[in-house]
Amino acid sequence: MPKKKSKKIFVLDTSVLLYDYEAVRNFEKNDVAIPITVLEELDTFKKGNNVINLHAREFIRYLDGISDANMLQNWIPLNGRSHGNLRVITNGENSMDATKVYGSDKNDHRIINAALHLKEENPSQRVILVSKDINLRLKARALNLESEDYETIRIQDIEHLYKGKTSLEIEDPSVVSKFYEKGKIKPEELMEADPICNHYYIMKSHGSSGLGWYNAKSKKVEVVEKNNAYGIQPKNAEQTFAMHALQNPNIMCCTITGAAGTGKTLLALASALEQRSNFKQIYLARPIVPLSNKDIGFLPGDANAKIDPYMQPLWDNLSFIKNQYKETSKPFKKIDEMLQTEKLRIVPLAYIRGRSLSNVIFIIDEAQNLTPHEVKTIITRAGENTKVVFTGDIFQIDTPYLDAQSNGLSYLVDRMNNNEMYAHINLEKGERSELANLASKLL
Repeated sequence: MPKKKSKKIFVLDTSVLLYDYEAVRNFEKNDVAIPITVLEELDTFKKGNNVINLHAREFIRYLDGISDANMLQNWIPLNGRSHGNLRVITNGENSMDATKVYGSDKNDHRIINAALHLKEENPSQRVILVSKDINLRLKARALNLESEDYETIRIQDIEHLYKGKTSLEIEDPSVVSKFYEKGKIKPEELMEADPICNHYYIMKSHGSSGLGWYNAKSKKVEVVEKNNAYGIQPKNAEQTFAMHALQNPNIMCCTITGAAGTGKTLLALASALEQRSNFKQIYLARPIVPLSNKDIGFLPGDANAKIDPYMQPLWDNLSFIKNQYKETSKPFKKIDEMLQTEKLRIVPLAYIRGRSLSNVIFIIDEAQNLTPHEVKTIITRAGENTKVVFTGDIFQIDTPYLDAQSNGLSYLVDRMNNNEMYAHINLEKGERSELANLASKLL
């Protein structure tokens, strides 16, 4: 008879709950403990409109709900057969005191002490501290306390994350000729036995080339034409693919990734303006992540003055598009008119959090600074005839405790590909000045 596995006890720190307020439900039948210090820290995050503030409030409400008729110092069963128990733990006397070892009574050390006390109380069980704070994990291990990252929503192989495109070397040049003559071709003729929905192809054959995408409805690889959008011309194959996906009426969710200077935001905004007559409004938003992650309240001025520096890159892209035209031209004036009538709005993401948006194009810039839960919330609030576009660089993270493997943009690309309503393109070629491209490559 196989030996029954003993339950583990996972101790969660504040960073985990700010990242995923439902984390306590993701440890299968194992038990989960929350140090009282974590609740005190969550209390300081309650106020505000950022995602971490939302997560702090949600977890506190959740804990209040399940503990209504229970004492929190006792183990409370979590709802569902596949879940263990939950308990709030206080700091107790330990044979080893982290506050003395590390010379300060800071919250991180109190959290370690709470986990150490639980470990001494339960010598027959593995007690594991779970944190997204690398330094806290290292300190715990130094005191012989197991620790690990919270990896429930984590991409394991980021180097092979879906790119959205494939370059094919075709021996027979007549294949490319036939492709352009008929406008489409069977994927089998390209040696693609199991193509992905809305996947893009660069076909090369003895000096000739072709651009195509797999249409799951026709089950054919179809020609991608190089079209402009509101005065902006794609400069390479990747940008051509991005514009095609952005303007395809059947693709309602689109992700564009790439380093700075690849044209992500510019292409998304230009494509939205090109489709302005198909939607009631265009929203261009981005999360506000202040330098050093301080609250923007410390900045001078009113609310608009505080957020303007974070919105400026979006305004710069809009100005670039406007400058493709003369001030007296209709396209130039149309943008000003759209801003005045609020058909085009550039806003912080927090301003529209919680709203259900119908009949709009919703572009979220710098989406790599969002958690998977926030990305899910945005998409699930999309109403009828709403197109959602996420742009960002998954290797340029400004939010604490997020990285290339755990941010919401990577999560979305990993989970959504091969769906008829979704397309993704990773832009690799920079289209800024030679100096800017050199800096991106070498510095």
